[in-house]
Amino acid sequence: MAGGEVLVPGRALADGAQFAAALLGAGLPAEAARHVREAGIAYADDELAEAHLRAAAALAPGHPAVLIAHYRYSFYKGRLLDALRLARVCISEAARVNRLHADWRRVRAGDADFGSYDALLPRFYLFSLKAYAYLQLRLGRVAEGRDAARTLLELDPSDKIGARVLLDVLAAAAGSGDE
Repeated sequence: MAGGEVLVPGRALADGAQFAAALLGAGLPAEAARHVREAGIAYADDELAEAHLRAAAALAPGHPAVLIAHYRYSFYKGRLLDALRLARVCISEAARVNRLHADWRRVRAGDADFGSYDALLPRFYLFSLKAYAYLQLRLGRVAEGRDAARTLLELDPSDKIGARVLLDVLAAAAGSGDE
């Protein structure tokens, strides 16, 4: 979004370049950014923090910075089902802007520049899939989490994103009889 263009509320980030810039905070209206900051400051006050997150989402629906802030809030509050829902939204948005199949199970390594750590859009997809895998494992959905982690490692064979650690934890749990 060149020249400080602001994302129009209710308008999806149409192309990959806009979305990539938005990952770095571009296009986030100042008032939405203020609400994201205030949500962080009010973290201990659930009602106030959530009101700020809702206000940010109303001002910038679908903006990745707002989605990520809401995901992090839910995750760190231990609201894993909410965090999982938001991880799914992030995967869906990342698939859309990367022009990937909507089903992560059908995405292949050659579908995007997953090998480049500097490629923001594919990296956002990988991090979103890692969050999804981790949350599935935390929620006891071992098969789904393992499948997502394996797919992540196929997409990122050099493991820049860190899928191997999820699979290693699963292997260790299987060895101890905890799986």
